[in-house]
Amino acid sequence: MLHRSGTGGPAVVLLPGSGLVGLDYLNLHDRIAELTTSVLYDRAGTGWSDPAELPRSAAEVTDELRDLLTVAGVPEPYLLAGHSLGGAYARHFAQRFPDAVAGLLLLDPFHEDMVTRAPRRVLDLLAEMKSRELPEPSREQLDAARGQLLAFFEAWPDDVRVPLAEHHLGSWRTAWQEDGNLYDEVSAELRSGPGLPDVPTIVLSAMGRDAVQAHLWPEDLLREINDGKRALHAELAASVPRGEHRVLEDAGHGWLHEERPDAVLQAVTDLLASN
Repeated sequence: MLHRSGTGGPAVVLLPGSGLVGLDYLNLHDRIAELTTSVLYDRAGTGWSDPAELPRSAAEVTDELRDLLTVAGVPEPYLLAGHSLGGAYARHFAQRFPDAVAGLLLLDPFHEDMVTRAPRRVLDLLAEMKSRELPEPSREQLDAARGQLLAFFEAWPDDVRVPLAEHHLGSWRTAWQEDGNLYDEVSAELRSGPGLPDVPTIVLSAMGRDAVQAHLWPEDLLREINDGKRALHAELAASVPRGEHRVLEDAGHGWLHEERPDAVLQAVTDLLASN
């Protein structure tokens, strides 16, 4: 699924985080489309795109994205805005197709060294999580989640709000599946690739409270994880000549584009002005 709005270039292509889909960024997309061409899409195996076996390699995902944009007639180069796992894919796209990239906006991106430099407790807890079978939610849990999602998506258009909430209720395993090769195959692809091209790059770190992460990690450990993330993001920004690191203390990982759309739009505006 691809949705394109606006005119001009470079086109901003939004790469969703794991467990999210293009329509989760619709409000941001509409505001970007006032500035330039904006593109939302769902990776194969996610959202309203064709089914695919998950997980997939970063090479498969980036090949698919370039082919999709070519078939849709979206001209290169692109300003890639990748969130979380989408940030890893944006980086790999830039590693493989540097001439097709006009800039990078990395929204609290996954970094391949997050686990290797994490406290031992993180590795132990990750191993424990991966060893568990995901339980099926009860009818009561689904009804409660539906109400929470509908309230959260209150700002979305009426014809999107309910289908988007229902999609998330039916696809909650997708993030778990898509992340299945994150710490080995995808991380290895990022490490073995060349450095990022010399294009304007902004890395946004979300350091505020995130409800999902607060549920997964003890408070003291989450502070250590976030401290490590901040350092890695700073290093990533410093690895390119025109890189900049910006920290958002009041936005969480999963929905920083909704909690601080002003900061994301400012970053997009600054990157467009650099081209």
